[in-house]
Amino acid sequence: MVRGLRDGENPARYKGNLDQALEARSKVRRINHHPALPYADLPAFMGALSAQPGTGALALAFTILTAARTGETIGARWSEINLEAKLWTVPAEHTKAMREHLVPLSDQALAVLATVKGAMDTKPDAFVFAGRHPHKGLSNMSLLKVLERMKREDLTTYGFRSTFRTWAVEATELPREVAEAALAHVIADKTEAAYQRSTFFEKRRRMMAAWGAFCVDGQCSADVIPLRR
Repeated sequence: MVRGLRDGENPARYKGNLDQALEARSKVRRINHHPALPYADLPAFMGALSAQPGTGALALAFTILTAARTGETIGARWSEINLEAKLWTVPAEHTKAMREHLVPLSDQALAVLATVKGAMDTKPDAFVFAGRHPHKGLSNMSLLKVLERMKREDLTTYGFRSTFRTWAVEATELPREVAEAALAHVIADKTEAAYQRSTFFEKRRRMMAAWGAFCVDGQCSADVIPLRR
């Protein structure tokens, strides 16, 4: 039809056509969940990860501490990092939602950056986590290779976002919207999205500080965020 080779109704149209005869797509679509580490096991995992050499291990630690996506981490450049403000500004083109995402950096995430900074080119256009070639970032398989070296083929990098989400729900009293904003999730309900324009930045800053402390020490203070008892 686009090429002008057919006229009339489109028999493959779903809305108002096939949806009258077929099951809803939500009922037949298979959902494959990424394997996720139970959050109680995360501090021990982070301890083992800290013993792993290489930039890939540092990138994985940073990804976990920021609850970021792999593509956001390996595409990060130093121009996106503001060490004084403790802020990572992920540009829209690197996010799934195609909109700028502000990530508060915990002390633990900053410690990873300090380690990287001592060994890498930190010019504004340089990759934070450079690959073998100085002008290229890590490949999207680099973080998975770290998991393979650790004999943790049962895990995926993306699954640590689920670990973070479960921790936020089960260990803290923060509203779900704060965790969703930290993950840069888009609100599916258009009406709710129209009213919910806040990014909860200050609450997220406290949340990520608590998450960083939990990742490394296995505990966080109730003085930082409300915790479940």
